[in-house]
Amino acid sequence: MFAYIKGTIEDIDTDYIVVDNNNMGFKVMTSANVISKVSLHEERTIYTYMNVREDDISLFGFLTKDEITVFKLLIGVSGIGPKNALAIMSALTMDELRMAVIAGDYKAIAKANGVGPKTAQKAVIELKDKFKLEDVFGTAEASEDNLSDSNGDDIIGDAVLALNALGYSEAESFRIVKKTALNGRYETVEELIKASLKNIM
Repeated sequence: MFAYIKGTIEDIDTDYIVVDNNNMGFKVMTSANVISKVSLHEERTIYTYMNVREDDISLFGFLTKDEITVFKLLIGVSGIGPKNALAIMSALTMDELRMAVIAGDYKAIAKANGVGPKTAQKAVIELKDKFKLEDVFGTAEASEDNLSDSNGDDIIGDAVLALNALGYSEAESFRIVKKTALNGRYETVEELIKASLKNIM
């Protein structure tokens, strides 16, 4: 019903904000990551999702279209409702969530409050085909700029596997390689691995 609400932030709580639009206050449930980025009395556009149940109608909102898209993907997973989706999006950034799913690191998702290992595993299984490696790196163009090899994804994947073999978790390996690849230019996977290891130290 509502695609977004544009208005002034009039109240901020631990799990919701109140947005004033034409003297009407909309209570919008949201994640801790969103709450950390908004301030009282500032004007914001909040992308919303209305959840309707027999005993409740709630609005859930986020600062970007990407966040609302991920939220909808999460609640489409069997066993994950809106509150669990918010818990996951509070515990992980969008990039961290994508990295965890792509890498099969369900333990990272299970760290979210109220989300058990079985539910986290379902999320990984059902969302794996929804996320792509280039999404984690922001844009394909950014990756191509820093990886001169035409097989940039292969270089990234090999570097991640190498760090994983050294004992780093899948999600941590993705995070380190991502940061490294976006801040330098690398001709080979060996160069990317060495640079990534220096970033850890």
